[in-house]
Amino acid sequence: MPYVVTRSCCADASCVMACPVNCIHPAPGEPGFGQTDMLYVDPRTCVDCGACTTACPVDALKPHTALAEAELPFLELNRAYYDSAPHADRTPMFLVPPQRRAATDGLRVAVVGAGPAGLFAADELLRHPGVSVTVYDRLPTPYGLVRAGVAPDHQDTKRVTELFRTIESQPGFAYRLNTRVGHDLRHEDLVRDHHAVIYAVGAAADRRLGIDGEDLPGSVSATDFVAWYNGHPDHAGAAPRLDGERAVVVGNGNVALDVARVLTADPDALARTDISDRALTALRAARVREVVVLGRRGPAEAAFTLPELIALAALDGVDVLVEGWPADVPADATPKTAVLAELAARTPVPGRRRIVLRFLASPARIEGDDRVTGLTVVRNELRRADDGTVRAVPTDDTETLDASLVLRAVGYRAEPVPGLPFDAGSGTVPHERGRVEPGVYVTGWIKRGPTGFIGTNKSCAGETVSALLDDLDAGRLTAPAGTPAAAARPDAVDLDGWRAIDGAERAAGRAQGRPRVKLVARDDLLAAARGASRDGRPVTV
Repeated sequence: MPYVVTRSCCADASCVMACPVNCIHPAPGEPGFGQTDMLYVDPRTCVDCGACTTACPVDALKPHTALAEAELPFLELNRAYYDSAPHADRTPMFLVPPQRRAATDGLRVAVVGAGPAGLFAADELLRHPGVSVTVYDRLPTPYGLVRAGVAPDHQDTKRVTELFRTIESQPGFAYRLNTRVGHDLRHEDLVRDHHAVIYAVGAAADRRLGIDGEDLPGSVSATDFVAWYNGHPDHAGAAPRLDGERAVVVGNGNVALDVARVLTADPDALARTDISDRALTALRAARVREVVVLGRRGPAEAAFTLPELIALAALDGVDVLVEGWPADVPADATPKTAVLAELAARTPVPGRRRIVLRFLASPARIEGDDRVTGLTVVRNELRRADDGTVRAVPTDDTETLDASLVLRAVGYRAEPVPGLPFDAGSGTVPHERGRVEPGVYVTGWIKRGPTGFIGTNKSCAGETVSALLDDLDAGRLTAPAGTPAAAARPDAVDLDGWRAIDGAERAAGRAQGRPRVKLVARDDLLAAARGASRDGRPVTV
């Protein structure tokens, strides 16, 4: 009875380390780690011990007999990986932290950014004796995109927060949330008051389309839309207009699929998640019946991952259709095209909401005078170069799609960090193994760009912390000059404050049969951190 990795895989490799027979790949250090859609269990060598399920932070591993019908494709997906990547070496992996010449006792490190990258960096540091880590974030809440980016219908993925709670409970860990570096304190303050500073600030901006009409009301970035339905404090204001029957999402990565699912989901199903109450109210009143997801290239080049496509194909009560299939692309070209071909053959059910995956189409112009009324697209054709690469080439054929909402989902982009160099081309801070200079480091998307999965940040943080400790060993770190300046800030939220917020949200969620009811307004979050509601009444935690 082999175990199977399913769609909620976060790829942090905890299961790889737990496996006694090394049957889960690709592993850290192997080709493909951090680039494949997920990790895979070899059914021929799995001994059914279940050690991987204990280690997995998101409950992604299941025995094949426990798979739901929608998860059955993952059994073949796990097996098929080893046809092309046999991984003949089955020596069990044991990672032993390297011995350090210099003592880490008293090492004081600031981590800027309380998302997965920052918390994995803190965890790597706290494995060494005597280290203290203070994690700063401009928001009153931690966990970054796990809280404000993962779709509400992916509660299994959000289980990684249990791991984060373990990390923040370690001796030597501290939070200074609701603290903006560059405003409440400077980069120079952090450098002065710590042996080292690690920036894990992510990529909060979005890429623009660069077409006419992009700034019309009704043209929205998927980054902002996702933050809105997830209750991000910066997006607590007015909802986007959902009064039209069609929305178009430009881009076909995983975020685009998230947006399409949320727009077409049954609001009663969303009401059992941690979606923002304001978003839930707006979605109940929404008139959207169809979401078109545009990809400029063909089905084989789609940016979404195969696990997310399999989950999309299994949606209940929503038609998922495919348009724009190139004549010269066989259905069995890749596992991804095989799923898409099955979707293309489906017959829509009258009256259902639908998601249309449309290929070979690029946005040309957003239509409308005082608000969005449509999107003009250019049809593309695929051309294969001599080196085998496939390009989408625009034709003279255009079409205007009626739509009241256009969402761009063409990627995240980091912004410059005050006090650090910045490569505008890659949207990253230049570094060597995470080292910007001795004492200043980067990890996560600001280091490598917006790529990978939640767990990719674990190996990324490991490399950065290794560079930091190398500098400690070599005597290149400067001792702190004093007590951290942010320690005296009266409105900074510490670990106890975050636990009060967390407890208040969970208590409200239990009363409604939900994981939590998120506090959205910053004032409400700060009041909960002090153990009171906004009107001064005590909060039950």
